[in-house]
Amino acid sequence: MTDSAHLVRKLPNDIGGAEAGPIDMTEHELLPWEKRCHALADVLDFKKIINTEEKRRGVEALGAQMIGNLSYYERWIVAFGNILFQKGLLTPEELARKMDEVAARHAAAEAGGA
Repeated sequence: MTDSAHLVRKLPNDIGGAEAGPIDMTEHELLPWEKRCHALADVLDFKKIINTEEKRRGVEALGAQMIGNLSYYERWIVAFGNILFQKGLLTPEELARKMDEVAARHAAAEAGGA
């Protein structure tokens, strides 16, 4: 297979065999938002809104640069948003409004605890 044929067949998230630094194999606790992201993926799949294959394609559609710059769960979140926008189940405006509500609640909780 020629080098160009290999590149055409290889998707951005397919990093197997690519040069990379050492892999950190230490166990780590997931952050609360990462646990919520994983739970969201399970709910979206259970409710038949976004299945595992759609999620995989959604991550691939982000392209090599975004995949390289985002963490594992950040890729999931961006892919979920894009898929929900494409399906017409959520608009960017609705998402922005909800994010503003969450930020306001967080700021209020921080102010109350200070």
